[in-house]
Amino acid sequence: MTWTSHHRRADVLRDVIRAADERLDGQLPLDTPGVTETFGDELSLLGALQLRWHTRLAGHVERRLSDQPLDLENAVALAWLAAADDLPGIRAVLDHHVAHPTSPEMARVMAVATGKEHEMLALMAGRASAPGPAAQRVGRAIELGARTSYVPGRRSRTPSRSAGTSSLVGRIRAVLAA
Repeated sequence: MTWTSHHRRADVLRDVIRAADERLDGQLPLDTPGVTETFGDELSLLGALQLRWHTRLAGHVERRLSDQPLDLENAVALAWLAAADDLPGIRAVLDHHVAHPTSPEMARVMAVATGKEHEMLALMAGRASAPGPAAQRVGRAIELGARTSYVPGRRSRTPSRSAGTSSLVGRIRAVLAA
């Protein structure tokens, strides 16, 4: 991939994400200019969106765990909510295509990606010691718990990192700064 094609792909992906955030209908914005030329098919575009989601989720998990090292499960659930708040269109697209895949290959790919996400949630929450079906069940439960307060398109009221004085680490930082 050349420098130009890499940046073109990033530009098109940003436009796709913007369109998905505006629509919140769960449909892939295949009508976005440049999608067909850049991604080729819906599975490639869906894979790029899945990667963007996973990267954002992992970043939020890392930040939340540093803020709340004693309440891992809550930190992971809050991280899921923060990522969903950041990327509501992607979350809607992924949810729609898990529930309504357009091909057996898409169903397989989405099942694998969702399973890996659930494993990560369980492992990072300290509720599983190894990847596998048990970790996937626990991670699914963590996600479902987070979803109880998720409203697509509405920013949740989870505390930001800078407002982290409610966590033990945040309180210690505040005392040390004073």
